[in-house]
Amino acid sequence: MELITDKAAMRAWSRARHLQHKRIGFVPTMGALHAGHLALVELAAQHADEVVVSIYVNPTQFDRRDDFERYPRAVADDQSALAGTPCRAVFAPSDLYNHDHMTWVEVPALAAHLCGAYRPGHFRGVATIVTKFFSIVTPDVAVFGDKDYQQRRVIERMVSDLDLPLTIVAGPTTREPDGLAMSSRNARLTAEWRAAAVSIPDALFAARDRFLGGERRVGALRKPMLDAFAKTGGIVDYVAVADDATLTPMGDDQRVDRPAVIAVAVFFGGVRLIDNVRLDP
Repeated sequence: MELITDKAAMRAWSRARHLQHKRIGFVPTMGALHAGHLALVELAAQHADEVVVSIYVNPTQFDRRDDFERYPRAVADDQSALAGTPCRAVFAPSDLYNHDHMTWVEVPALAAHLCGAYRPGHFRGVATIVTKFFSIVTPDVAVFGDKDYQQRRVIERMVSDLDLPLTIVAGPTTREPDGLAMSSRNARLTAEWRAAAVSIPDALFAARDRFLGGERRVGALRKPMLDAFAKTGGIVDYVAVADDATLTPMGDDQRVDRPAVIAVAVFFGGVRLIDNVRLDP
């Protein structure tokens, strides 16, 4: 497994593999790797001959400076975590922006709601850095986890609209034994808040069960979730039942008569956690 920190070296590495007619799989990360990331690496290997993992804490997707500064950075630990996986190269650049950077990539319609409504500029930063990575790594396939469902959808649309020559593969959400979605942010939870955060998957799965039992009223799906988070001390950014095609939240007086996603963002102890489940009538 090679560690590459230079853009030109990364391009040369990929060019050499393509000349050998090898497919390159790509898993973009911000480091602080956990089992969820490693599952995406394994999934990428099912679609490619060589897998590249990027480790880069992207400043342009953070809406809070303190969140960016507190994000864990430990490339050596991440390399150790990748040992024994199909990863063949780690791309860990120090910076990918010129001092006068002025070009941005946006998918406004899909970024307008859910996390986009609460994190201004977040998905512009995500789409821009991912476009830069695609240009440097030149993968044939890239894997994104469904825990960050809106992010994956934004990237899929960007790739389609810009005719980028790669395939996006969705990886299922990896969960802890108690159901909490794996996230680098989980490490910042105290034991008390970690226990409270389990109310997120509990509420989501209960809502899905109500839906499978025939409940179609949006308000009837949302209200028990809001009550659950209030009981466990969660501070809600949003609890939304959104149209799966547009990611536009439905009103409480509407009914789920088409594919949808229940998506949540809740703070526990100052740590913002997101999760989702899909609904298909």
